[in-house]
Amino acid sequence: MLGALIGARMPLHSALPDATAATHARVVIVHDTNATRAYEPQVGRVRRMVERGLTHVTGTTAVTDAWHSLLSTQDVVGLKVYTRPGPDIGTRLGVAEAVVETLLAAGLPPRHIVVWDKQRSDLRQAGYLALEQRHRIRVEGSTDAGFDPAVVYDPDIPLLGPQLWSDVDFGRSEEGSGRKSHVSRLVAHELTKIVIVSPLLNHYQIGVTGNLYSLALGSVDNTLRFDLNPHYLAQAVPEIYALPAVGDKVVLSIVDGLLCQYQGQHVGRLHYTTTLNELRFSKDPVALDRLSAETLAQQQRLSQSPVSPGNRDIFSNASLLELGVSDLAHILTERLQ
Repeated sequence: MLGALIGARMPLHSALPDATAATHARVVIVHDTNATRAYEPQVGRVRRMVERGLTHVTGTTAVTDAWHSLLSTQDVVGLKVYTRPGPDIGTRLGVAEAVVETLLAAGLPPRHIVVWDKQRSDLRQAGYLALEQRHRIRVEGSTDAGFDPAVVYDPDIPLLGPQLWSDVDFGRSEEGSGRKSHVSRLVAHELTKIVIVSPLLNHYQIGVTGNLYSLALGSVDNTLRFDLNPHYLAQAVPEIYALPAVGDKVVLSIVDGLLCQYQGQHVGRLHYTTTLNELRFSKDPVALDRLSAETLAQQQRLSQSPVSPGNRDIFSNASLLELGVSDLAHILTERLQ
């Protein structure tokens, strides 16, 4: 990926050719009709789905070999989940735990596995603290770990907005305060590899609350200013993801598509939810998010609810930064039943 493009400050929304037009992305979709029951993941079936997805996406025959092709037992692996919408609609605990169990089976020490999100309070609400007791791994909030004032995202546009008490520049009035977003110390200094597990969840401004959004805005402070404007959000998310301290550490992205909530965004709405019983795997986060956006739009049409495509510039911007493939014609899917 070309983090250097950020320094060049190219106008990402301009009409430029797709930087990945000559390449293809591969997505493995594992489906099991009985993966959930009354919206609840069935542990054994989900674990088998994770194992099948891992081996197929890496071209290996064993889960241990699959993980060893992506990382080593010396790595500190951060499993990025998205828990803000709660236990039913965010990344489901059963899916994250199945991934944790396969990492442990591959020989990673428990303390080298960190399940994390932006707020530890969201993780607690979604039931994730139980993983500390069951597996002796770590469950952390990137905000709780603090932010590094020296590792920053500084956009070319001096965009200001409301700040939270946890933001580095909160309460400061000197010139330049509030312009930067600082990377969490957890992400910048502790984690050496990252695996993203994002839910299949809509976002009214950019189409999908997917891998790009989850990792980018979960890794830095001072993000309210982006959420207030879809144009800046579609530019900031790929640029933050492209920071070497963030996106360069990602080795695999997974979409928890057991359930698909097509309306509601950060708020759980089971009445706007379809059961798909799918897990999607790829080394290309952009391709996964592009497919998720199409799935969400399809479910909105089928339910005859308002279709909110959002600002799709996020996908072309991500491709310009060489984060992945955004052209549906160049995304190859392999479906496993």
